[in-house]
Amino acid sequence: MALSYKARRRWSLVVLLVGLPGYIFVATKLATWINPQNILVELLVYVVLGVVWVLPFKSLFKGIGQADPDADPNDEKAE
Repeated sequence: MALSYKARRRWSLVVLLVGLPGYIFVATKLATWINPQNILVELLVYVVLGVVWVLPFKSLFKGIGQADPDADPNDEKAE
């Protein structure tokens, strides 16, 4: 079942405001637990973890910055 445009906007906001800070906390704890001695290894860990979080949400974020495709073009209230 596909989500509507408004539902995807709401869920993307929840992911960014609640999920992302939680993921940042987990990623920093994981990077600390790995305890790399080389700064390049640590940078690589952060880059990989920084990209991995968005992969499951790619379809959720796709097209969110665009105008609502279901909105009436004559409606003045459309964003």
